[in-house]
Amino acid sequence: MSEIKIAIADDSKIFRDGLKVGLMRDERFNVILEAENGSRLLTGLEQITPDVILMDLKMPVMDGIEATKEVKKLYKNIKVLIVTMYDDDKFIAHLMENGANGYLLKNADPDEICQAINAVHENDVYFNDLVSKALLKKLVTKGNVKPSFKPDIQLSERELEVLNLICEERTTAEIGEKIFLSPRSVEGIRQRLIDKVGVRNTAGLVMFAVKNGIVKA
Repeated sequence: MSEIKIAIADDSKIFRDGLKVGLMRDERFNVILEAENGSRLLTGLEQITPDVILMDLKMPVMDGIEATKEVKKLYKNIKVLIVTMYDDDKFIAHLMENGANGYLLKNADPDEICQAINAVHENDVYFNDLVSKALLKKLVTKGNVKPSFKPDIQLSERELEVLNLICEERTTAEIGEKIFLSPRSVEGIRQRLIDKVGVRNTAGLVMFAVKNGIVKA
């Protein structure tokens, strides 16, 4: 198994240290960067590139919301997993729509944090009940601002097949095995879907699929 390089952005050194201890239980995880705010994180990213960032929201100088937007603008392949005390649906939906790959609360079980890191690394996104509830609420609440998708989207049979499997939370490898394609080909179709629909990540694809009745909520 390949190593997963991790950065932690959180203004609490005690929390960072505790998180590192929990992560060390998985020999694949290697914490290569720590930062006490978003500004320091961006400075660190100029020198070293993690696979996954564990991002707090409330930090001085630059908070996690702004830092997530900047990371996604500058480093397309870095996954951002929000780890915070805030469980507000609006925060969750806003961050997922703006490129976050998953959202966890700080009281999450250490096993769930490890599971989430693996999920975003392998499959671009981690959906838990918190995220699913927030995104679906965003879709069904009357008067809410609906997520915007490109108009007149036409998907091929193969693209629909891959989209359905993504919504089943299958990994790239599992999708490839199911439809007899290489993981690289599956990633190509996933990116084509993201471009066609006009969303930022897999979370946007799932919202599109639910909104348009391609899959059931």
